[in-house]
Amino acid sequence: MITHIQGVLEERTPASAVIDCDGVGYLLQISLTTYAQLPEKGVCRLFTHLAIREDAHVLFGFYNKDERELFRHLISVSGVGPNTAMSILSGLDPSGVKDVIISGNVSVLKSIKGVGPKTAERIIIDLRDRVGKVQTGALALAMAGNKTHEEALSALVTLGFAKTAAEKAIEKVLKKYGPDLGVSEIVKNALSSF
Repeated sequence: MITHIQGVLEERTPASAVIDCDGVGYLLQISLTTYAQLPEKGVCRLFTHLAIREDAHVLFGFYNKDERELFRHLISVSGVGPNTAMSILSGLDPSGVKDVIISGNVSVLKSIKGVGPKTAERIIIDLRDRVGKVQTGALALAMAGNKTHEEALSALVTLGFAKTAAEKAIEKVLKKYGPDLGVSEIVKNALSSF
């Protein structure tokens, strides 16, 4: 499985990007959210999902892991294929999609091209619990969005704390001290909250 591609961005359109990796150009289908975050040229990294169909192998690219995870949740819903999932992620940013699913706002989802009322309801029913848990259970990581906070969580889990309890402790520390703490400060302050 290809987890990410890093190289020189050769070409980008609102629906695709070409990344050159040592002379091999990879074509990735992207959302408008990812397109808006890409530089016009230069080195970039996209997280990927490979969809294998009878007639094609299609590589989808995402600016961050959160968007890729949401894409994978969406395509797990019956009747939602990769193209529909990309339309949803192009119509709303990942946090907007999560908010719509958690709030059960069918009208916003069905306003996106390719999503009918039944599909919108199915997305909400199937994903409300999963997306809600991701949003609240890993709020600290979502707020920080960087490797430092992931390392702090890993350190606490390695020390024997349950992942859920560690996430809650990190969330408290980040709310109290802000998202710019280093790994050691996060771990130290989280340990004092247990």
